Amino acid sequence: QVKLVESGGGSVQAGGSLRLSCAVYGYTYSNPCLGWFVHRPVKEREGVASLNSDGNTRYADPVKGRFTISQDNAKNTLYLQMNSLRPEDTALYYCAARRLRIGSWSDFNLYNYWGQGTQVTVSS
Repeated sequence: QVKLVESGGGSVQAGGSLRLSCAVYGYTYSNPCLGWFVHRPVKEREGVASLNSDGNTRYADPVKGRFTISQDNAKNTLYLQMNSLRPEDTALYYCAARRLRIGSWSDFNLYNYWGQGTQVTVSS
């Protein structure tokens, strides 16, 4: 059974940094793909970043140069380092995993497994 558990959210002032962690349990696929998404009120989930098994990373335009996705295979943990945070980064952040690496990395419909989410609040 696949389980994803996020941590590391919190409140920070604009310009600050946070590192989100996602402990991944039971996820073993030959071509894994993991990602971070955000969910804001009255909006659909939006892709923030993704990481494939070959090490390729993808980022949404608003976070390029500020956020970094990485993985510690020994700890089965996915990270999202967020620097230079802005008030518009405020959202519920989810990590996600999918069985098949098809379609767009940012299409939340293609992800099969989700964590419970961790709140990030950035004040101005």
